[in-house]
Amino acid sequence: MDYKKSQDLFVEAEKFIPGGVNSPVRACKSVGCTPLFIARAKGSHIYDVDGNDFLDYVGSWGPMILGHAHPAVMDSVKAALAEGTSYGAPTEREVEMARMIVDAVPNIDLVRMVNSGTEATMSALRLARGFTGRDIIVKFDGCYHGHADTLLVQSGSGVATLGIPGSPGVPQDIVKNTVSLPYNDITAFSDFMAKRGDEAAAVIVEPVAGNMGVVTPARGFLEAIRKLTREHGTLFIFDEVITGFRLSYGGAQRLFNIQPDLTCLGKIIGGGLPVGAYGGREDIMRRMAPDGDVYQAGTLSGNPLAMAAGLATLKALKQEGIYEELEAKSARFWDGMEDIVRESELSLCLNRLGSMGTLFFTQDPVTDFRSAMAADRDKYSEFYQGMLARSIYLAPSPFEATFVSLAHTDEEIDRTLEAVRQTLRSMV
Repeated sequence: MDYKKSQDLFVEAEKFIPGGVNSPVRACKSVGCTPLFIARAKGSHIYDVDGNDFLDYVGSWGPMILGHAHPAVMDSVKAALAEGTSYGAPTEREVEMARMIVDAVPNIDLVRMVNSGTEATMSALRLARGFTGRDIIVKFDGCYHGHADTLLVQSGSGVATLGIPGSPGVPQDIVKNTVSLPYNDITAFSDFMAKRGDEAAAVIVEPVAGNMGVVTPARGFLEAIRKLTREHGTLFIFDEVITGFRLSYGGAQRLFNIQPDLTCLGKIIGGGLPVGAYGGREDIMRRMAPDGDVYQAGTLSGNPLAMAAGLATLKALKQEGIYEELEAKSARFWDGMEDIVRESELSLCLNRLGSMGTLFFTQDPVTDFRSAMAADRDKYSEFYQGMLARSIYLAPSPFEATFVSLAHTDEEIDRTLEAVRQTLRSMV
């Protein structure tokens, strides 16, 4: 397969962009490749500048749940584009989007639109500190909540992929108020809350981790956080930037029947355009300016193009039977993967919930950041390259999710499974 145009573009990009990319994992360093430069995408396929056609299981890192260039989304964006691109003033679409989110997500009474997942989590944590009058933030090892200073402690995603423990440029005076605990360790969390729970403004967690690879919550883990945060007057924040509207129409909290105090959203609610949101209990959200004294603002927040794409996506997902269809496709894919894992001579662990999952190259269960980091990264690199050669596009990192979309057909899923089988056999 010829990648010459992509390789030439990468050489050119490195002259003007740090690392040649605008987001670090895209550089593909951990999988021993140079990145593909994408020309276009449609349905379940992406096409690079060399004309190569790949079945896509990255989905722009999660938001393309309907598939690329979905007609309803494209028509909605085109209609909005004809009216203008940005006003810096309220629009009707923002109100409609807010109404749909409030109706769908159990804990959200009020919601504020922002421009990214990072901005959503950063704003939610500022609000939590303002509301409680406390400074300490608790997160969990391997959970990635964006690149805000307070959250680059034991993070997943690109931080884990590149082996960076944190980041220069983050003052110790800021991170001293961030505590990172082992994911899925109820005892460690209970011990911390017994000692310092009354100092904690908020506990933030990915209800299903998607940035150290997919790691599902242990039985009772989320319930313990909900119980102890409530006892100590600490706010509980769900980071549903990945899981929101993917695991169910109301996200992970509807699936698990757990209501946090605040929720962060992104990805799917923008239908492929830059977006984020945070929302929650009315008494908390009313502290945001201009109602209250906690300040956050954004010129492009509620951008009409992003709202148009997001509204079309949510309306499509609200149709009867859509999540059942997605689960049927996902079951076909992940059940097939389970069969391959059982047959393989390699050490493999497969984690999956709904339409998102990760294949780890390890013989041990992956239940937290430590066990995820113990997986064989060189084997994943070999697997990635083998799948790419078979025209299957996966995340260029062992610590990211694989996403099934509504655009994937049974035939495409079966073709992908055969590619997995062949690639793993070639690695023995």
